[in-house]
Amino acid sequence: MKSINKLFILTMLLAVGFAACEKAPGLENYKNGTAVSLTSSAASIAPTAADSNKVILTLNWTSPAYATDSTTYKYILELDSSTKNFTKPNTVIQTGARTKSFTGKEINNMLLNYGFALGVPVDLDFRITSSYSNNNELYKSNIVKIRVTPYNDPSVLTTEKTAVSGTLNTSNDPSNKFTWTNAFTGYNGIVTYTLQYDSATKNFASLKEIAVGASTYLKQLKVGEMNDAALNEGVAGDATGKIEFRVKAVTAQGAVSYSNVVSVNITTYIPLLRFYLPGSYQVGSGYGSENWTPATAPELVRDLRPEALNKLYYIYIWLPANTEFKVTQGRSWDVNYGGTGGNLVQGALDNLKVTNAGYYRISIDRTSLKYDIREGRMGFVGGATGAGWTPPNVFPNYAMGLASTNLFVGVTNLTVDAWKMIDYNDWNSGDINVTNARSYGSAGGSGSTMEVNGGNFPAVATAGRYRAMWDGRNPDNIKYELSPATEMRVVGNGIQGVPDWNPGASPQMTYMGAGKWQITVTLVAGKDIKFLAGNDWGAFDYEDNSGGSIATGVARKIKWEGGDNFKTPAATGSYTIILDEHAQTVTIQ
Repeated sequence: MKSINKLFILTMLLAVGFAACEKAPGLENYKNGTAVSLTSSAASIAPTAADSNKVILTLNWTSPAYATDSTTYKYILELDSSTKNFTKPNTVIQTGARTKSFTGKEINNMLLNYGFALGVPVDLDFRITSSYSNNNELYKSNIVKIRVTPYNDPSVLTTEKTAVSGTLNTSNDPSNKFTWTNAFTGYNGIVTYTLQYDSATKNFASLKEIAVGASTYLKQLKVGEMNDAALNEGVAGDATGKIEFRVKAVTAQGAVSYSNVVSVNITTYIPLLRFYLPGSYQVGSGYGSENWTPATAPELVRDLRPEALNKLYYIYIWLPANTEFKVTQGRSWDVNYGGTGGNLVQGALDNLKVTNAGYYRISIDRTSLKYDIREGRMGFVGGATGAGWTPPNVFPNYAMGLASTNLFVGVTNLTVDAWKMIDYNDWNSGDINVTNARSYGSAGGSGSTMEVNGGNFPAVATAGRYRAMWDGRNPDNIKYELSPATEMRVVGNGIQGVPDWNPGASPQMTYMGAGKWQITVTLVAGKDIKFLAGNDWGAFDYEDNSGGSIATGVARKIKWEGGDNFKTPAATGSYTIILDEHAQTVTIQ
């Protein structure tokens, strides 16, 4: 009897062991299922944008026949590009249902996320993994290969206007607005947009681009930008041409789509041209590290009178002896001018040149192709000045000093009357050419924009000595500054018996006329000084432009727009200092 019981127990243990090897816990009473068979409604599909919301593909599969309620069967649908062996699959998980349909948009977005090119057929692999709801009894189906072509889902572009025009004076005004719908509707990645344009009939063979950015559906162009678009595509100035626009959309994976094309008739104007003076003098004069470099050359001032606009340009500049130079339109050599005998020649082998070192006024006329090189100077003229309204009286007694390129500084006495500045010993004859004199005035107060051959400067409220500046360092806005010139002080820590850097307690210089100030003081060796036109900081001042020279009896260059202090001589002693605002120098002797 005991033997029978032992045999029964052993048999039961073996049965339980075999059952445990065949089923996972909890499914001891369920039989094995089978791999499903997957079928597709089509072997090849090529949807269009019109199919975005239509069902274009349906997959069906058989039952795995698990031993449980079929509504709990779990299915994982995987798809990936062929040959990738499902290393980067898209997956869809569903329970119970043995069918799955896809719209054109769903398939297309998957393809775009893979980075496939539009219009190029690609093969996709589909398969089903089935299981019980707790992932037991995993079976993989057969693989179904389907050829799919990603379609173009472009933006729809519209233009606010079909014809635009403008003028140089309205170049910053709004001109035309382009708007478009988003491309690749439903795609979840970043789409970057670019507005492209080309002249009509060229089919964007020589297109130009205007960057827009990501997830942006509007681009407002100014008058000048529309004008540039036409000029860039070969439309002549003061002419009308048709320009075509479209929007380029690019997904994060590199798929590219182009919108419809819209046309705009653009009536152009001649834009504001800029000219520069590259030459052999640049390195020595502080205009970059290489000579003959338009990118760092100084810019000529544009004569903004309507009749001279884009015609006359000029510059006041110091040039070393035997300097050679040319004039470029823009900061490249694409359009450049040389010449001889007053005649400009585009692309000429002959450079423009000066023999002697000095200050020059260089003028060009780009329409008549003429140039003029003469002494560069500026002076006071008018009823408020000692020269009166007679230009021949201006130079040299009422001249200003050329502080730097396109910058003059001068000191003179003004009465309560009108006055101007002038660069020649005669009035402009009324002709618009390179040789004529230029006088300058303004209806506004100090800091206002000047007009060439315009009205007079306002009369000062009180007669006295004044410092004036002709400032053309910004070629877009030549202006003047005017302030009283009642005093000039020597300040610093190098004046014996004077508190260090105390403007109010510092000694005043004596004005000698013709822009010159003078003083005799005891200077302490190896210290610093500067010159201040007032009794407190913030007043007009002069610093060193000589590179730290300590030489005596030699004129050192000065500058007022910021620099190092002047160094006192090597030996302590009594020195006479002459500050010459006309020559823009200081001499310690």
